[in-house]
Parts: sequence; C-alpha cells; structure tokens
Amino acid sequence: MKLQILVPQYKETEEIIKPLLDSIALQQNVNLTKDVGVIIVNDGTEVRLSEDFLKSYPFEIKYILNEHKGVSSTRNCCLDNSKADYICFCDSDDMFYNMCGLWIILREIECGGFDCLISDFIEEGRMPDKQPFFLTRENDCTFVHGKVYRRKYLLKNNIRWADELTIHEDSYFNVLCQKLTNKIKHCTTPFYLWKWRDDSICRRDAKYLLKTYYKMLDSNTLLVQEFINREKIEFARFYATSMIYDSYFTMNKAEWINQENKEYRDNTEKRFKEYYLRFKKLFEEIDMATKSKIITGIKNRFFTEGLFMESITFEDWINHIVKL
Repeated sequence: MKLQILVPQYKETEEIIKPLLDSIALQQNVNLTKDVGVIIVNDGTEVRLSEDFLKSYPFEIKYILNEHKGVSSTRNCCLDNSKADYICFCDSDDMFYNMCGLWIILREIECGGFDCLISDFIEEGRMPDKQPFFLTRENDCTFVHGKVYRRKYLLKNNIRWADELTIHEDSYFNVLCQKLTNKIKHCTTPFYLWKWRDDSICRRDAKYLLKTYYKMLDSNTLLVQEFINREKIEFARFYATSMIYDSYFTMNKAEWINQENKEYRDNTEKRFKEYYLRFKKLFEEIDMATKSKIITGIKNRFFTEGLFMESITFEDWINHIVKL
C-alpha cells in the first residue's frame, strides 16, 4: 500500500467524520482499493463508529479501540499500526480539499519520493457576522495539516509524537520530522482543508491562545531537549531563541497587555521564567546574524496580528521575568 491516512477519533461522531471519508472516496485517478487505506484509532471513548458505516467505503479502514491517552498517543497508535510506504495524519473533522488531492500526493511519491512533503493548505474561518471565508496557509511547517511522511524514515529515526503533549503538539512532531532530513518536497497546490467547527477546542473559546500559550512552551521545551539529546545543538539554539523572542513579542500584543487578561499573562510569564533559565545558555550562544534573522521573521509575522511595539523593551522584560 502506498498511502495510509491516520485519524485520531475522540468524541467525533459518524456525522462529523463522514465528510473526511467521503472526500477520500471521491478521489480521482487513484486506486482506492490497492494504494490507499485509512486507520482510525478511538481514544478511549464510547462514541464508536459502526461496522456498517466503515464498510460503506471503497477503501480499507482499520478501526482500533484504544484506552484514553490523548491525541499524541492516539496518533502514535495509528503510526504503530500502519504499513504503507507513506502516511498522512488528518484530524477527524477535516477533509481533503479537492478530488485530486491523493493523486497529487501519489504523483509526488512517483516522482522521486521524499521523507517529508509540506503542502499549502486551506483554512476555513468565520467573519464577525459568522460568514465563512477561506484563506491559504502558505509555507506552514508546524500544523499537522497538509503534511505527508515516509513511514520508514520515521521508524529509522525514532520520530514519534510526544505522548505528554495534548495541546500544541503539532510543532514538536513536524519540526522534528523536517529538521532530521534534507529530502523535503514543497507542494504549492493545496489538497487539505482545515474545516471550521464551532465546538472544536481552538474555535469555541476566543481566549484559547491566551489560556494555552504556556503549553507552547511545554511543546518547545520537549523539542529543544530532543535536539540536545540527538546532539543537534545548532537546532536547539535556533528553536530556543525563536521561542524566547516569540514569547516577548506575544507579550507585546494588545490582548496580552489588556488588564482583563492579566491572569493569563502572569501564568505564562511564570512558565516562561522556567523556560528561559533552562535554555539561557543556548540563547546566549547563538550568533547575532541568526538572532537578527529570527527577530525579523517574527516581527514580519506579528505586525499582521496586532503587535503593539515596545510597551516594554526586551531587556527590561527579561529582567522582569528573572525577578519573578
């Protein structure tokens, strides 16, 4: 089998997961019975997919009931049960964007293969009046969406999801995958749709990022430590420095300065102090050219997200953090 699509299921019903499976069934110029399969792992819930539902599709679906361990462990279970040459992780409430998506992936495989395929993908959003809009996420390296990996590459390099991460887990896995190989392909034709769902974890709460930013620090901590363990110190320095400056510029955004969100800022800064003291040496070792490149990249991204520049200088903020 050339490609398996790996899907964690928690409380998603047949109605929610049906668009994903339907979008696979609609794929053109692909041998669905020979080249494509799906693995769905139930993360320990009583929301079960029926045998009749699963057998209604013209491709192999392996359905596994697992104990509840969270999304990362569930994806690892998917990976452990896969057998295809290449794998693609999909969320159960998303779908493929067009009818040639799998053909695009298989064509990339046939044209020399890759360890990592990184594709642009489509994000569905909502305007304040609830009207939908669609935008293209270009050159994204962190979200799980639109990524395909060679299975034996993951196994050979012991690349797995970090079981302890249940939020912001994508960046740990994807960055690790993409930094341990030079066999990467970029696909500018989107084939994945990150669908909007009102009750999804990151859409139902307007303050989701404020409440969970400290989890990004947890994810990045594991990533930097993993690079250290693998003796990839240059990568460890880069991602530690990136996280330090990302945190600083995040604290300069209007919603973080707003006193209404002081509790979230205080909690995040306390967690950041642990992070900074742990990786301070890596930050101090990085060369100025790389540091300037990191700062420029973050500024360019944050200027479109409401960055309020220099409510506090970087040096003053770090001094404030150390004194907490």
